[in-house]
Amino acid sequence: MVRISDIHVVAPHFKRRYSGVTSTIIQLVPKQAEIVGIATLGPGLPNGLPKIAWWQMPLLLKRPRQRPLRIWHARRNNEMLIGLFLKTAFRAPLTLVFTSAAQRSHGWFSRFLISRMDSVIATSGPSGQTLTVPHTVVMHGVDCARFRPPVGPDDQWERSGLPGRYAIGCFGRIRYLKGTDLFVDAMVNLLPDYPDWTAVVAGRVTRQNGAFYETLRRRIAGADLERRIVFLGEVSDADVWYRRLSLHVSPSRYEGFGLTPLEAMASQTAVVASDAGSYPEMIVEGVTGAVVPAGDGDALVEAIRRYMADPELAAVHGRNGREHVCENFPVEKEMSGINAVYDRIWRECK
Repeated sequence: MVRISDIHVVAPHFKRRYSGVTSTIIQLVPKQAEIVGIATLGPGLPNGLPKIAWWQMPLLLKRPRQRPLRIWHARRNNEMLIGLFLKTAFRAPLTLVFTSAAQRSHGWFSRFLISRMDSVIATSGPSGQTLTVPHTVVMHGVDCARFRPPVGPDDQWERSGLPGRYAIGCFGRIRYLKGTDLFVDAMVNLLPDYPDWTAVVAGRVTRQNGAFYETLRRRIAGADLERRIVFLGEVSDADVWYRRLSLHVSPSRYEGFGLTPLEAMASQTAVVASDAGSYPEMIVEGVTGAVVPAGDGDALVEAIRRYMADPELAAVHGRNGREHVCENFPVEKEMSGINAVYDRIWRECK
């Protein structure tokens, strides 16, 4: 248990289910903790992260040691709301920071909450363009030690127990906005021509998307491809599955930022992605992968076909992707950008 007086930054995580925000906190907080007193608060996070307990929240009403104020760094509406409540209703010595990844206009309630933040970070230039308040752009990064190339037998596709020599994957929540149906349709179209390939889909199915999921299952069964298009569910060891892939596909119709291409490329896996979110800013066309228009199923099929027809090209682009991400999108770079915002806040508070 951490001592509240030593915690200068609180990173709340008010969601039980794994998400892109969860991945960001898991990768970022341990790095930040090497430099600044930071702790998480909330469910859905693994052991090993510095955490404060719910019963310690009243202690946030006292000033931290060595800093004029404590930073409450929110990434969701409910986290902004709780921080604002602590600051205004209880006069907690907090300064409020929000990270915005959305690339479309915020609703009125989000706009209200964002307007009450003391500092705002946007995860990309397009995300910043949706904001009506001053902000700093700090792009997400990825932990290149956690997401790494295959090195041992367990990282090889053969260890999966599934058929084929090469694997293509689509990771993320299974729903329409993520384009899971576009991936399944592409696989139904392509797999009969490429018998050495198997497709895997990893991600959670919510109750709201149950009917959508069942439609995909029927589509696969109708094509007699149940053994070659496999739903893994929500996996706890996504890292190793990235390493087993030859190609990762991110076919989102809409995305905020979207970490999966970075995680795949850091794992030395080539990527085909839509132009949703920040995907075009991550991928070097024809070098680390390919980018297609969001929602364009035909373009997605042709981009994927190129790699399925030439697995060595996928291997080359995977190696290029690893180099590109670890040079341009390491989590240490994101950490430095965020810590610079914190330092500016504390300087201005003196």
